[in-house]
Order: sequence, then structure tokens, then C-alpha cells
Amino acid sequence: MNLDFIDFSFLDVLDIILVAILLYYIYKLLKGTVAINIVIGIALIFLIWKITQALHMEMLSGILGYLLSGGVIALLIVFQQEIRKFLLMIGTTNFSAKRGFLNQLKFLKTEINSETDVETILTACKSMSKTRTGALLVIEKTNNLDFLINTGDKMNALVNEAILESIFYKNSPLHDGATVIRDNFIIATRVVLPVSGSTKIPSRFGLRHRAAIGVTEKTDAICLLVSEETGEISYINNGEFVFYKTQEDLFLRLQKDLTT
Repeated sequence: MNLDFIDFSFLDVLDIILVAILLYYIYKLLKGTVAINIVIGIALIFLIWKITQALHMEMLSGILGYLLSGGVIALLIVFQQEIRKFLLMIGTTNFSAKRGFLNQLKFLKTEINSETDVETILTACKSMSKTRTGALLVIEKTNNLDFLINTGDKMNALVNEAILESIFYKNSPLHDGATVIRDNFIIATRVVLPVSGSTKIPSRFGLRHRAAIGVTEKTDAICLLVSEETGEISYINNGEFVFYKTQEDLFLRLQKDLTT
């Protein structure tokens, strides 16, 4: 049996290392979702395909090759939301601004050191919940939200309970729309968000909920929402409602999502 394929050059080693890094970050991105099982399945089929090619098993490698080539279309369908987020990130990156570009590369870190004051934000939401003050907070992660910020009024204020409550006070000129938080600073108010067109959203949820779902479908931002009708605090991530049992549970979930 010919084993020449095991002779590695420097470029082969580099190729393997880069692929391993790519797979690692894809795993981190999809960890905890149903999609991770699909990725693992595809990775196993690809590994078997490469082994059959190396062993010159022409029939099996041919079948697996056709299966994988057709699977590209399936991947585009299954991961359309993730692909949309990636393309949106690339399209909205300001490469001329060092901070903006480096912010897009946060996902290359094993951990994002979040400085967002989660406790203050949740305390403000809890206070607004008691008075049934409608609110929509968007917390930026790695995807730059400048394309949304430009639709509202720019601000540069440190996250503060009193400021957040005054923004969403019903007679405030700033209460309409969303407020965007970046690195523990309120950077914009009255921001217009893309509204989700999903038919799976229950009819009892209004435009605020649809807007929160819409922005988290298209970016990796996370949203906190206070219902004006019920006072309920909703947490939305990846286009879905994140259920929690207690305020402490919500605090831990939010803190974890901001650091991963």
C-alpha cells in the first residue's frame, strides 16, 4: 500500500493548523445550538471522504464527494441566518477606523472581557417593569451596529440607572425606539431596528418584540425588553426568547452571553 500521502511539508502542517482553528471557532459560534449536530455530522463525512480518497477507495469516495458537493446548497439553507450575520459584519466594518476593525475581530479571542454593567442595566429594567414603562435595550457584542445607530440620536453617556429610566419615561422625547449600549456606554437612542417577519412570533407580541427579534436575527447583539402592557422583562438572543426562572438566573445568563 502506498503511504506517500503521510509525507507532510510545512504548508501541510500550516494548512491543518488553520483548519483546526477555523473549526474551533465555528464550534464556539454554534455551541449550544441544534446546528452544532449538523456541523459534527458534516465534519465526520468529510473526514471519512478524505480517508477513502487517501486509501484509493474510488466508489465510496465518489459517493461521499457527490454528497458533500450537494451539501453546499443545504448548508446555505440551514445556516442562512449565520451567513447573513457574517456578511453583515463584513459589510459594515469600517476598516479605516482601527477600533472599529479590531472590534470585529473580538471573536478571535477565547473570551471577551465585557465591561458592561449588567447589574445596573437589570436594576433599571426591574424598576421600569414595576411602573410598566416600555423599554428596548440593544447591547452590542462583536458585530458593529453603526449602521443602526445612524438611524437614531447619538449619545455618549455611561450606563446609569437614572439615565436609562429617564430615556424611556413615557413623556421623554427619547423613549420611542431602541437604545444601544456599547462597552458600558449608551451610544444612541431612538434607534430604528429591523422588524422580524417571522410567522412564528405569537400575535400577542408587538413591534418592540419583533424589532428585538429582528436585530438579534441579523447581528449577534442581545436585547432586553420591558413590556408596556404587562411589565414583563424579556431577554432575546439569536432571534429567540431566552427563558429564565429568576432575576439571578437572568443576570447569570446575560453575563455569560456577554463574555462568550
